[in-house]
Amino acid sequence: MRKGFTLLELIVVIIIIGILGTLGFTQYARVVEKGRTAEAKTLLGQMRSAQEAWRLESGSYTANVTDLAVEVPTACVSTHYFQYSTSATVGTATRCTASGKSPDGDAAYTVTLDIAAGTWSGSPGYF
Repeated sequence: MRKGFTLLELIVVIIIIGILGTLGFTQYARVVEKGRTAEAKTLLGQMRSAQEAWRLESGSYTANVTDLAVEVPTACVSTHYFQYSTSATVGTATRCTASGKSPDGDAAYTVTLDIAAGTWSGSPGYF
């Protein structure tokens, strides 16, 4: 009597492994994107601190990122996944989509920090 697996059993196992791999990869891509959002939160927090320092010195917030004592890219560059801008009271990070940096399966999104209130807003699922 021969021992072993039938071709049908092997095909079923390969299909199950393929399905589990696909589910795992999509979840992995989502976790990676959440990690990239941490970059935006960190730099927006630094912008908030710099805005508060600017306000203490001049009496009001500035609308220019270049006035702040923090290095943030105002355009998409190869070293960052977001570009940053500020108004007087809101800091915004917009996800870059050029040069192969598109979010996996999602459109570009923004992360926003209300500088005066310290509240976050943006695309759900990344916070």
